Amino acid sequence: MDTALAVAVAGLAVAAVALGFSLLALRRTVGQRRRGREVPPDLESLARAATELRADMGRALRHLAVVRYDAFGDMGGHLSWSLALLDDEGDGMVVTAIHGRADTRTYAKNVAGWTGAQQLSPEESEAVALARRG
Repeated sequence: MDTALAVAVAGLAVAAVALGFSLLALRRTVGQRRRGREVPPDLESLARAATELRADMGRALRHLAVVRYDAFGDMGGHLSWSLALLDDEGDGMVVTAIHGRADTRTYAKNVAGWTGAQQLSPEESEAVALARRG
């Protein structure tokens, strides 16, 4: 346990030093802009890349939720499920697998603005609501 603690402390120290250097570089860059100096082009391109990444993250399927349930009264084990995969705007899809005795059927429905393009089952609506909350 002492080795793990030492490694954790060393990792925190390295992270703190890296944060310090990052803050120093940021301070210099902001200072250069205030004094009217040219900011190095590599920093400008890095800022543009960060802005583009932020925009891309909004379109990523980051809101996920799964609802498991029994689709039929005589089946147990919560083998059926609905999975919501949505971006920050509530666009994406819900995938549902209905497990029966003889087979399993899979369905996919489009979701736009947190609302299904086709009518959603109660379980699919629950998955969308859970994904929206978290």
